[in-house]
Amino acid sequence: MFSVYGTVAIFSYIFGGTFADKFLPRKLIAASLILTSLGGIVLLNYPSFLVLEVLYGYWGFTTVFLFWSAMIKGTRIWGGSQNQGQAFGLLDGGRGLTAALMGSIGVVIFSFFMPENVISSSLKERQDAFQVVILFSSIMVAIVGVLVYFFMNTKNEKGAFNTENKNSLENIIAVLKLETVWLLMIIILCAYFGYKVTDIYSLYAADVMGYDEVNSANVSSLQLYLRPIACFSIGFLADRSNGISWIKKGFFVTIIGSLFFASGILIAEQHILFFISLIILALGTYAVRALYYAILKEGNISLALTGTAVGVISLTGYTPDIFAGPLMGYYLDRFPGIEGHQIVFGFLAIFSIIGLIASFRFAHITRK
Repeated sequence: MFSVYGTVAIFSYIFGGTFADKFLPRKLIAASLILTSLGGIVLLNYPSFLVLEVLYGYWGFTTVFLFWSAMIKGTRIWGGSQNQGQAFGLLDGGRGLTAALMGSIGVVIFSFFMPENVISSSLKERQDAFQVVILFSSIMVAIVGVLVYFFMNTKNEKGAFNTENKNSLENIIAVLKLETVWLLMIIILCAYFGYKVTDIYSLYAADVMGYDEVNSANVSSLQLYLRPIACFSIGFLADRSNGISWIKKGFFVTIIGSLFFASGILIAEQHILFFISLIILALGTYAVRALYYAILKEGNISLALTGTAVGVISLTGYTPDIFAGPLMGYYLDRFPGIEGHQIVFGFLAIFSIIGLIASFRFAHITRK
């Protein structure tokens, strides 16, 4: 199902990007949210596997083609010329906080509609309880879509949509001629690999530190709530200097944190050092993630071609969605325990070094 989603998403990144340069973000985002919520009605009925594949392909279109580039462009317009760091910091931190809160609410709803003895509950009882979660999520997404349409203020800023060239292919070629676009591809790819590694923090706590399921889950929750703190803070600071300098700092911090994990010194007895290293690594990861679209302006990427640029950059930048999971899974299975984790965090250090080099090159070009 996710393969179908990913395949549709790949094409949606490019063509959705050019689409976002022709229409107001609020209209595209509102349409995306409402159409996405309608898919929840199909999911409510627990359809066949074939229908689920079609549904995930449909969501690949509604959540990427209509939404992704429009969201980034809308944030760039909203941030204006002086507050790009704060705008994108609020965006990513807010996304993290909302995801954590919505997940918590979903668990509460699910547990409320489950029988008292969860272990002995039937499949039908679990399906009925989960239907309520799906219905709640779908209604929330639809409501936000309506609110976005009427209240999201992304004014038609001068030069934001009136491109001289309406030809989508020529616009794609135009952004590909910019070295900063290629560097952003590398920066986002490296940063996003770091974000995918956050998926195994709780696994490290269980496999290496010896934590039980509850404490391992708490480790995962800790890094989720570090995301809004890091994003809000870094976004505010970036507007007082420049975004790329904080991205360089973020990659440097990520390298330090990943080397702590790769070194093998974080073992069962080192609880305090483990949490310090975890916080360092999470802060570095989220700092870069918060700002990599905030530097579009620094990279001299036209506001009118923001959607096209985001689509092109995303096509390469989010490839860790394809290879990061299998790569980490292979080494964690092949080398159980701390050794597999050391290899994965070693990969993270390498990706972070490459991202740091690309960031220095980006800073050099933009200084000139």
